[in-house]
Amino acid sequence: MNYIEQMVAELCPNGVEFRELGEVCTSITAGGDLPENYQKGQSLPSDEFPYPIYSNGSEENALYGYTDTFRIAERAVTISARGTIGFHAVREAKFTPIVRLLVLIPSQMLTPEYLNYVLSITEITHSGGSIPQLTVPNVRKIRIPIPPLPIQQEIVRVLDKFSQLVRELQANLQAELVARRKQYQYYRDQLLSFEGRKDVRWGTLGEICTSVSSGGTPLSTRPDYYGGDIPWLRTQEVRYTDIYDTEIRITEKGLKESGAKWIPANCVIVAISGATAARSAINKIPLTTNQHCCNLEINPDQANYRYVFYWVSKEYEKLKALGQGTRRDLSSGVIKSYPIPIPSLEVQQEIVSILDKFDALVNDLCIGLPAEIAARQKQYEYYRDRLLTFPEAARTEVAVPMNRD
Repeated sequence: MNYIEQMVAELCPNGVEFRELGEVCTSITAGGDLPENYQKGQSLPSDEFPYPIYSNGSEENALYGYTDTFRIAERAVTISARGTIGFHAVREAKFTPIVRLLVLIPSQMLTPEYLNYVLSITEITHSGGSIPQLTVPNVRKIRIPIPPLPIQQEIVRVLDKFSQLVRELQANLQAELVARRKQYQYYRDQLLSFEGRKDVRWGTLGEICTSVSSGGTPLSTRPDYYGGDIPWLRTQEVRYTDIYDTEIRITEKGLKESGAKWIPANCVIVAISGATAARSAINKIPLTTNQHCCNLEINPDQANYRYVFYWVSKEYEKLKALGQGTRRDLSSGVIKSYPIPIPSLEVQQEIVSILDKFDALVNDLCIGLPAEIAARQKQYEYYRDRLLTFPEAARTEVAVPMNRD
């Protein structure tokens, strides 16, 4: 039995009382209009605008700006009512909530920190309709356990410490990952630097391909086009990796009645649209793609397909800068005409062997670090859930005296 369990056994041997938030908060209100004087997007307070304005949003995105007045004088817990529905946080005294935000001011039975933690494991139901939203009546009906204040404070102390350890671990692991990625990019760029070398000829991506194609998208309104056995790749899945499967599959009918077409395995795929433009990947299985993928089938007598992939990945920023229009889209013509150094196949293979080994090390780290972070987060959530789970006290019925007249 841990210390908190001992406290529960001593202070509430018959179980913990559960009550609705409407009963244990002095007020639950919705945010209002923007104050008259404020500075939007201001990240730090100033002498003129010292009080924060909060709207819906998670983490720092909830900070709208600062103002010269405030609506809430006490420490409180806020919950997003629209968009990031259910995101909650403790807010220090003297702030102004605006629309899409609910404010809960705990009574003396409840600490803001404990309330914030217990909301993490509480189902928060929002209203339906065309625009889902959380309302004051929804929140007032939420039932939570209310242990004595000493237990609340001990739970907060333990979870605060555990949360800090998890954040520090995440920061250290992310820093390690960034360092390894920079190291990898440095050596890749060195290996692929051929400026001034007379023993290396230059060509274009189109010249070393047996085929350059794009795909198509079956009509989304046709359910008979989707859910088949044909892998269909979208640009958001082009992430500098080997592709062994796709998130969406289409049917034979969808393939025949759209611009989608099969490409063989080991093509270099370059995204050519919007935010994803210039990202690249290699398909390790035959598949189809949408129209925003430029698919390079490399001539093995001219180049090693992995060498081409590493070159295109290295040139990401330069390729992306060639995008046109408001979406900064590329085109197959731009991709085909892009220059590439073409050393001998032996040299290409040597470069590929080195980068494959380095890439494997970095990818193992990329796989290992998120897994480590996820494991620690899962461990934290397990202990948080245990600490915040209580046996509920039996409700006692109050006898109503009978009228004997």
